[in-house]
Amino acid sequence: MAVARKHLPAEERRLVTVETVIELAGEQNPSEITTAAIAKRMGLTQGALFRHFPHKDAILQAVMEWVARHLLSKLEKVVDVKSSPLDALEAMFMTHVEFVAEHPGIPRMLFGELQRSGETAPKRVAQILMRRYEERLKDLFEQGKACGEIDEKLDNEAAAILFIGTIQGLVMQSLISGDNSHLKRNAPKAFAIYKQGIRSKL
Repeated sequence: MAVARKHLPAEERRLVTVETVIELAGEQNPSEITTAAIAKRMGLTQGALFRHFPHKDAILQAVMEWVARHLLSKLEKVVDVKSSPLDALEAMFMTHVEFVAEHPGIPRMLFGELQRSGETAPKRVAQILMRRYEERLKDLFEQGKACGEIDEKLDNEAAAILFIGTIQGLVMQSLISGDNSHLKRNAPKAFAIYKQGIRSKL
């Protein structure tokens, strides 16, 4: 990322901070990212950074809010243009994978936040994101059952967990292998197996 201009409107400065943290998380352990490192990457002093965020957790919360807003927006856009619930589910799956591939620091931050003990503002945002994601999936499952595409006996809750868990598994394998291309290469094959499991057998 290019060094940020010294004088930016407050909202733009906050956005640049979020983008910087996501970038740094793709390069190192997110738990080791300091406000000093963030400020340095942005070409600012820590004092200037703290004028927009009172502490590091506030920065992490802003990052999680950015992730939730952008991911859900992207998912809704691809779902809206699909007439088939199964096609919409596949579009959601591939769009989520593409989003993670473009921002490899995000899953590392998300996994790190969820492992923290106690309740934190960033963790609450992540939990809300997951609930809204699952609700959207369940809505599509019901639509699929109504039109005969999806097995009417499908357990919606288990299917939602498996959908998200399949993506998380692909992400984890990609992180372990250190090969970001692993994610996009294997996503279509993984979804094909998932699709076989939920579609109507009639």
